[in-house]
Amino acid sequence: MKNCGDLVDNKSAIVGGVGDMYSEDSATLDQPITPWTISVASGYSLMRDPRYNKGLAFTEKERDAHYLRGLLPPVVLSQELQEKKMMNLIRQYEVPLHRYMAMIGLQETNERLFYKLLIDNVEELLPVVYTPTVGEACQKYGSIFRHSQGLYISLKEKGKILETLKNWPERTVQVIVVTDGERILGLGDLGCQGMGIPVGKLALYTALGGVRPSLCLPITIDVGTNNEKLLNDEFYIGLRQKRATGKEYDELLQEFMYAVKQNYGEKVLIQFEDFANHNAFELLARYSSSHLVFNDDIQGTAAVVLAGLLSALRLLGGTLADHTFLFLGAGENGKPIEENRKNIWLVDSKGLIVSSRKESLQDFKKPWAHEHEPITGLINAVKAIKPTILIGTSGVGKQFTKETPLIMALSNPTSQAECTAEEAYTWSEGRAIFASGSPFDPFEYEGKTFVPGQANNAYIFPGFGLGVIMAGSIRVHNGMLLAASKALASQVTEEHYEKGMIYPPLTNIRKISANIAAKVAAKAYELGLASHLPQPEDLVESAEKCMYSPVYRSYL
Repeated sequence: MKNCGDLVDNKSAIVGGVGDMYSEDSATLDQPITPWTISVASGYSLMRDPRYNKGLAFTEKERDAHYLRGLLPPVVLSQELQEKKMMNLIRQYEVPLHRYMAMIGLQETNERLFYKLLIDNVEELLPVVYTPTVGEACQKYGSIFRHSQGLYISLKEKGKILETLKNWPERTVQVIVVTDGERILGLGDLGCQGMGIPVGKLALYTALGGVRPSLCLPITIDVGTNNEKLLNDEFYIGLRQKRATGKEYDELLQEFMYAVKQNYGEKVLIQFEDFANHNAFELLARYSSSHLVFNDDIQGTAAVVLAGLLSALRLLGGTLADHTFLFLGAGENGKPIEENRKNIWLVDSKGLIVSSRKESLQDFKKPWAHEHEPITGLINAVKAIKPTILIGTSGVGKQFTKETPLIMALSNPTSQAECTAEEAYTWSEGRAIFASGSPFDPFEYEGKTFVPGQANNAYIFPGFGLGVIMAGSIRVHNGMLLAASKALASQVTEEHYEKGMIYPPLTNIRKISANIAAKVAAKAYELGLASHLPQPEDLVESAEKCMYSPVYRSYL
């Protein structure tokens, strides 16, 4: 059958998009492969290639065949025992950053074991490799930097970005996550040290969405930083200059976008991450008609929030049009349907967004300006608007108080959340439907245990990206994002609702991603945007077959 654009054996568990030079995709799990084809490497080199290193899991025959005798202790450990050993080690670290460094160290030495751990322990390890710990990792990235895990494209590479892209060892790339580091989570301008975000996002593309790691490329665009602390830090790894803006910035980004398309083709998905608002909206608008682009802060957040709202309607009652929404933080909130704008109000640092402020508003805020008297402060806005749904995207912690309605405190990391799960359930006497951007532990109130939902973009972008790749889509359409939202909401069960959950548990994330990918791909075919023809009969099955498996292969 045809999967992800290539003919593969039905038993193959490793696809993720296209064939690789080592023929892993055409080999079944019980069929041995050779970890090199161009030249014979020494066993010492094999052990230091993270994609093929198995540590103590190399069998006796593999040790003989690949010159490993004497380079390893005599014991042979299964991958399962290695996983148990590594999890025991990680759990001994009390400092989250130490756990992060242990996981990144594993990723740099044994890729398959890293993904096996992450897939099998997703709820425990997701906060380690991504939010909230990745925020601290980015802040300290210069100090903990050991090996480059992606491409750094700075102003020094202007005029030769295509040449720079060719330095990346993989000839085929299907997903690029790129940041310029100006607005990392709720932490602000971290410059070149924002690389932790693309690295973390792409780890989730593989673990949660099954896109093979060799097809993923993290990139940081370094145009300087306005963070004085970093500029004065002797361990800072980026350009020591103020941020380039205007023409210089635009020309670098334009060269980058067209170099990516020239080097990797029409169907490489470029995901923008943590750009400042003014650049994020402009880049998406500028390149959405010429490139396959997706902004997770705008579109991914909108999709995961919409999924939560669609799910919550079964508890709240009514339709979306029946509710009044108040957003704290007029940032990347997506672009809802025109006729529903009258029910959607935004508050920024200067107060309610109203018509009398239009002259001073950024362009993307202007459509949301209502005819209303000026109001300052969130509490005053809540009293005047009386929203039934309150969503926080401010990036500023402790903004919601007991006077406000509660549903989604989305700002990351945890320290920037508008309120905690405990505060939400206590203030509302257990009536709140609560979701947050970063994880909170279950909370017991008057004998009932509530499980806070996590409105994590990780529910959306891995499956969304897989669906785009499966279909060979050439553009992203809003209909595909809506399909992803509906697919996620549909997987919340009555059992989940009884616990106050409006998102399914992350333990089922690969199944969730496969269903999202199927719906996204189906919409791409429906819209005529798919290039991998004919359309598979069973898209869920096709998605599952496309997913990368981290199980060790036999090298005989």
